[in-house]
Amino acid sequence: MSAAAEAPIVEVRGVSRRFEKQLDFVARLARRAGLPVREEVVHAVDGVDLTIQRGEVVGLVGESGCGKSTLGRMVAGILPPSEGTILRQGRDLRSLGGSEARLAKLRTQMIFQDPYASLNPRRKVAEIVGEAPLYHGLVRRADLADYVDEQLRRAGLDPALKGRYPHQFSGGQRQRIGIARALAVQPDMLVCDEAVAALDVSIQAQILNLFMKLRRELDLTYLFISHDLGVVEHLSDRVVIMYLGRVVEAAPSEEVFARPNHPYTQALLAEVPRIENRKRHFAGVQGEIPSPLNPPGGCHFHPRCPHALARCKVERPVLREIAPGHRSACHLNEAT
Repeated sequence: MSAAAEAPIVEVRGVSRRFEKQLDFVARLARRAGLPVREEVVHAVDGVDLTIQRGEVVGLVGESGCGKSTLGRMVAGILPPSEGTILRQGRDLRSLGGSEARLAKLRTQMIFQDPYASLNPRRKVAEIVGEAPLYHGLVRRADLADYVDEQLRRAGLDPALKGRYPHQFSGGQRQRIGIARALAVQPDMLVCDEAVAALDVSIQAQILNLFMKLRRELDLTYLFISHDLGVVEHLSDRVVIMYLGRVVEAAPSEEVFARPNHPYTQALLAEVPRIENRKRHFAGVQGEIPSPLNPPGGCHFHPRCPHALARCKVERPVLREIAPGHRSACHLNEAT
């Protein structure tokens, strides 16, 4: 077996992503006048390491604004990292060229949260699903109609509807169109960014069941981004918790939900509604998320952490193994 075949399907090494807002005309004038004006820099992802094995479902969890969608877009090749490296089966995509790089990027596809916004409203379903495989030479034009029908059936849609436009479908049907479009380029990995968050609960269950069915049939790997811990617990083999651009905990799903280690993970799970806690008053994690424009020093969670130490304010904790397969970034794990 080759080294590439043995390597993880995706390996993220020290990846960061910053978004910089350039100064407008008035701000530039103010700076020339001596005022303390500077460009705004959003630290969306900050030094993340992540490994995803073939066939695995990894749940990526965190509050809004923690950087999980940005990380997902980098894994899918939509955004380049500002720093760090993303390897695909042991190979850096930046080292590939021409058709090899293009086909490698096709192997990871993304399913977006808003199925309507991600579909071209001026294209019929047949064009939406069939355009990419035809362009990339994955199917001949003579076989395109049958190929599109196959992808629609696989996603749970009647091929007879392929002549319609996106606005003529329900939200769940639109999401199935997005799934069919992704499958049409024959990926081996899907990045699902809140893929069921905009759907009714009953439709959510149908789409989640479809994802699991496709996993079995096509041997797919998933990075499943969600704020819904119940969905993540049900689907994921492994769970990764993000806070303000950093991974704070990663472990097998059963381990995270049974023995959460990081104070942030503990706070998140404490507020998951369960039948045995039906009389309890639930509230969110205490405090506000700091601004990614000016994140706090040390451990980013320390302003909200009930167990913060003096060193938490100045020293970034290392994401280290605390049990087999279980990693956490917290100074409390270190022997005193």
